[in-house]
Amino acid sequence: MNVILCALGLSYAGMASLSLAMDRHHGQVWGRDAAINVRRALQIAGTLLLALAIWPCVAGWSATVGFVAWVGFISAGALLVALLLPYAPKLLLRSSLLAAVAALAGLVTFMQ
Repeated sequence: MNVILCALGLSYAGMASLSLAMDRHHGQVWGRDAAINVRRALQIAGTLLLALAIWPCVAGWSATVGFVAWVGFISAGALLVALLLPYAPKLLLRSSLLAAVAALAGLVTFMQ
């Protein structure tokens, strides 16, 4: 169960970060376009979070099943972002930050 929550939290936070790196979605949350350095930081953070999401999948299952589960978790994270962004963009920001912190804490406990 910890594997699923950790991978889903990292995938959701990563997809939220990548979506907020786009000017249109960044404008929905903050009311202005993203600066170049903010856009780049959000892109890097999103990529790192998505890359970290493969770790609990592969550790919890085998490499082949873990990879397929990782792709599924990325799809689920993208679906959550796509459903939440048009209706509650500020909630997306807060929930993705909470998901990232919780998932990274779960990843640390998962490693031990």
